[in-house]
Amino acid sequence: MGRQSTLTLILLTFLALSSVTIVPLAENSGAGGGDFPKFKQESEWWISLVPRVKDIWKSSILFDRKQQMEGAKNYESVEHGTALGDPGMRSDRMRVAVEGWNFCNRAGPQTDNEVSPRWADCADLTSASSTGFQAIDDKTLWKVDQKVLETDNNLKTGDAFPEKGGEEFQPIDDPDLYAVEKEKYLASLCQVNDPKPWHFWMIMLKSGNFDVNSKLCHTEDVSLSALYNPPRRQPLVQQNGFPCFGPGCMNQPRVSHNWSQVESKNGASVSLTGSFYGTYDVGADYSGSDTKSYFSVDWYKNEPNGSWIFHHILRVSDRYPWLMLYLRADATRGGSGGYPWETRGMMHTVILCSVGCVQQVPETPNFKVVVTLNVIRGGGPQSQFYLLDIGGCWKNNGKQCNGDLSTDVTRYSEMIINPDTPAWCGPDSLDLCPPYHISTNGQKYYRNDTMNFPYDAYHLYCAPYNAAFAEKPFKECDRFSNPQAQELVQLLPHPEWEVHGYPAKKGDGWVGDSRTWELDVGALSNRLYFYQDPGTPPATRRWPSIDVGTEIYISSSSATAEWTLSNFDVLIPA
Repeated sequence: MGRQSTLTLILLTFLALSSVTIVPLAENSGAGGGDFPKFKQESEWWISLVPRVKDIWKSSILFDRKQQMEGAKNYESVEHGTALGDPGMRSDRMRVAVEGWNFCNRAGPQTDNEVSPRWADCADLTSASSTGFQAIDDKTLWKVDQKVLETDNNLKTGDAFPEKGGEEFQPIDDPDLYAVEKEKYLASLCQVNDPKPWHFWMIMLKSGNFDVNSKLCHTEDVSLSALYNPPRRQPLVQQNGFPCFGPGCMNQPRVSHNWSQVESKNGASVSLTGSFYGTYDVGADYSGSDTKSYFSVDWYKNEPNGSWIFHHILRVSDRYPWLMLYLRADATRGGSGGYPWETRGMMHTVILCSVGCVQQVPETPNFKVVVTLNVIRGGGPQSQFYLLDIGGCWKNNGKQCNGDLSTDVTRYSEMIINPDTPAWCGPDSLDLCPPYHISTNGQKYYRNDTMNFPYDAYHLYCAPYNAAFAEKPFKECDRFSNPQAQELVQLLPHPEWEVHGYPAKKGDGWVGDSRTWELDVGALSNRLYFYQDPGTPPATRRWPSIDVGTEIYISSSSATAEWTLSNFDVLIPA
């Protein structure tokens, strides 16, 4: 906490002791374990003295956040640069990869015939003319330089990696750790240096199927080092709401690949086009069936502005009713979205280790995201379509994550634009609301303030399970879908967020309303509540993963979502 903040707190404490009303009362502290009474008259100040002083000190983070909000306003006049290797998706090179996760955000075991769930398509378009002259529309005079081979994509757990420029990648027998090494290996083949290194856009596939008897998810908090010698995993206690048709329900998808090839555009230009596609219903003939799960992502150039267009389709089935498909811009080094392993991606990253290693990625409150989104089919009422989903990681004491799974916490902020998604947060369900909301002018409204708290702005909030002083009432986020504790703040279109460029009302940006969005993600994320232990300095909120896509959440029938995404960029102070 800075000197100015400390002086402010001293002044505020003095004012509280003088019976001046400074901030509204929390409906419940949580930090001291007792419920504090609510008083309507200032003449009763002496009764509420202790909780008010305590609340002011607990609000120290808020005052630092107000200072950051002032900084965010000044940010409007700052010159912007890009955080991405392919800003606006306008590179002539194609760089895209696929990652498959099971419910626990792990690879999980594969059969002898299954490849490790990492794939890539990295291609350059080069001239095939010996004279150096080529007709721009003649496909025969161009060739594709494929950086990744089919043998690379077909590597299985334990396979030796081909030598690559002196770099060594470990052929680990553990499927989770091998997938990490395979991602790093594929990134080494795809890396572009111009001048900062970057690798690829990441297509993320994940299934929500969870077999509680599979022993695939950790049942106790362990350190990152334990991943290299995993403890014996016990069957988990049955949790309601997790779909599974029986043993094998947590399988990785079968992925097929149309490699990037030359495409002529109306005789005026040439570019690359290709796709990944597949199903979770392994063994199914998904080409003509609407009852089997299906996903595809294909890419081609947008002729007018030169941006890549990524076209997505996701369909859930009876056996796989909970599926996720996102296009992510991940950090090029360090963790992504709070995952406790090395990642590779699109977002330029510097690791500073002068005083503890810090990952330099987009940071609250100073970054924006530009993206063009066209939702063609919504995916039904259970489709939680994210514009955007940002992921970070910091501990409950405000320190950055270091790989200790017992204390690291993944933090997510997600804007759901499906108009069928209701606000589960409400005056009768305060446990699904964040403890307070910060308005555009910095005013804090507690969730029991039914006149001012914007319940319709939130789908839900859930607290990390290791939050020792979570304000009651609260719901815990599930313990199993991340390797460590997680915290979610899920937002809905609302006038409160409009000032930051986000949808202001239900239906904005949905089917039939294609738009290019300029989202002040840094400023919005600065207003959100994230849990911290009382008395700890406010965390620096860093976001190594930014993505767009949908999570079709336990649909009762087959449903299909379809959308295109282009012009994706992340803007930071130059």
